[in-house]
Amino acid sequence: MLSGLYIEGTTLLHRTGPGKKILSLVLTGTGLFLIRDLTVLASCFAVIIGLYFTAGIPAKVMLRQLRPAAILLIVIFIVQYFSNSLELATLIVLRFACLILAASLITLTTRTSDMVEGIERGLKPLHKILPVERVSLTISLCIRFIPTIQAITEEVKEAQYARGLSTNIFAIAVPVIIRTLKMADEISEAIYARSFETEPYHPDLDK
Repeated sequence: MLSGLYIEGTTLLHRTGPGKKILSLVLTGTGLFLIRDLTVLASCFAVIIGLYFTAGIPAKVMLRQLRPAAILLIVIFIVQYFSNSLELATLIVLRFACLILAASLITLTTRTSDMVEGIERGLKPLHKILPVERVSLTISLCIRFIPTIQAITEEVKEAQYARGLSTNIFAIAVPVIIRTLKMADEISEAIYARSFETEPYHPDLDK
């Protein structure tokens, strides 16, 4: 069920442990928002692009990671350009692009199961106050839903394009929402049928 976005490979990035990747992503995200210099940020962007090629990930796959956020990035750029300056608009958009590409690089070079196990191991010290297994399942489902919802959206867009409704946002959004909710309901029923932690979580009792 958890096939995710992983692309097979034997590069150093593929072999690096999920815990190190997640920690690197957290540190990278924090660092990106501390950078105020456009030249430094552009250098970070170039490094991230270089890591994609180092991992053997095609350019078209890399660009595909930015496509869902393209409209939002354009809107942010326009708003910041007219309300502030060209430099600030470029800085903000480039920062978000770096973060999106960095996060996508992690999912593209890490199996979903490995990532979930890494997160679960990282949360183990908190098992007395946090339902670690449930959190891991939630994260794995979120990761799995990303490519699934993208696929559903593409299918709906193609179907509506054939009907001449490709420019109608509601004609695309409504079927996507309905199919997504139906899929979520089916998954919840499957989890319930397997009796996965149906009782309320009690830190003192849930070992």
